[in-house]
Amino acid sequence: MKTRRHFLRSTSALIALPALESLGFRRFATAASQTAPPPKRMIFLGFGWGVTKESWYPDETTIGTGYELPKGLAPLKRHQKDLTVIQGLANQFNNEAHWGSTFYLTGANRYAEPGQSFSNTISADQVAAEQFGKDTRFTSLQLGCEDAETSGHGPGLSLAWNRQGKPVAGLNNPVTAYHRLFADDGTPLEQRQAMLKDQRSILDTVLTDAESVKRGLTKTDVDKLDEYYQSIRDIETRLSKEEQWLDVPKAKPKDPVEEPPSEVEGFEEVKIMYDLMVAALQADATRVLTYRQPVDSFIRSLGATITGHNMSHYQPGMRMEVSEMRDRKQSELLAGLIDKLKASKEPDGSSLFDHVCLSYGSNIQSIHYLDNCPTVITGGGAGVKHGRHLVMPAKTPLCNLWLTLLNGSGVEVESHGDSTGTLDELMA
Repeated sequence: MKTRRHFLRSTSALIALPALESLGFRRFATAASQTAPPPKRMIFLGFGWGVTKESWYPDETTIGTGYELPKGLAPLKRHQKDLTVIQGLANQFNNEAHWGSTFYLTGANRYAEPGQSFSNTISADQVAAEQFGKDTRFTSLQLGCEDAETSGHGPGLSLAWNRQGKPVAGLNNPVTAYHRLFADDGTPLEQRQAMLKDQRSILDTVLTDAESVKRGLTKTDVDKLDEYYQSIRDIETRLSKEEQWLDVPKAKPKDPVEEPPSEVEGFEEVKIMYDLMVAALQADATRVLTYRQPVDSFIRSLGATITGHNMSHYQPGMRMEVSEMRDRKQSELLAGLIDKLKASKEPDGSSLFDHVCLSYGSNIQSIHYLDNCPTVITGGGAGVKHGRHLVMPAKTPLCNLWLTLLNGSGVEVESHGDSTGTLDELMA
């Protein structure tokens, strides 16, 4: 029977079982698969230009459960018992006050390589993707914005950086993200197979040519060539993934989503991106998501007439009012995202929220301050004991948080970036 063959199409009969219900294949699942726990997911949300420090951070003297959400986080009040606000975290090598995301998830030292003015390392999301992305159509999904530079993000194509410290491309508007996730490709299967074959042929030729010039190169050039080889291997991995899913129809989310309007930006843009993220998780299209959010267009959509950069250099008056409005509106959208994650049910009766680890914050505190990175954690996926306000010792590595969340989500790594250990205070 055709649908049965589709179910067994993979080399493993149990591949991507959590997606099978969303594909309508529940009747073929075994009793064991029906009782299997839902998969873990990780979401990393990052924004530029920091926050309004006077009104975003809770009072440092109210640690633990008895704290009051400040007005910058007030829209999250209904979820307060399910989130954690953390102070005191920072990336020790931060030295660019306008780079809100370049090293946010990596904690790298940009001068780590002698003679070079920029280097980076793997981001936390890609560490998770190496484990979580094996059985999904997309190993990870990177969402972004068109105005990344003016939104205070710095170099990079998304929040994600691969194991060689190279930027991973993102989908910079809701329309592109929608089509990548859910739109059917009308190109005939045979033609798509031929296109992939052509791409592999080109790679083979490139590798042969590169190998022929390797002899006689200096060590520096050999290192560069090895880096080039790794890039080719990354492309081969991507092509292999595409081949694996080439004849598998794209799964549809339980809650249908329509193609977004092309002119949307700012507040509505973020709202739609959040909806697409929930839909992607419902369809089990991916289990690792990052979103490098807009700020410049965001505040314009709220009626502001100044740039994100000028807003970030706020002082009492109009600039500070815009900054505080931005904080509240971002928190409002985050609260809506949490609502949707809680409302989306898994086959075992739990919610998406119960199995998601979500972080929200920035590499910048505010203005040009690079300590005390604004940080909110929510979701049940990493075993965090929520409902608290935690204040870590000043300049505790932000990567200690990423290491803690990775380990708590089942990704067993001993270190990440400049981490010095885990944040045991976080865990239940």
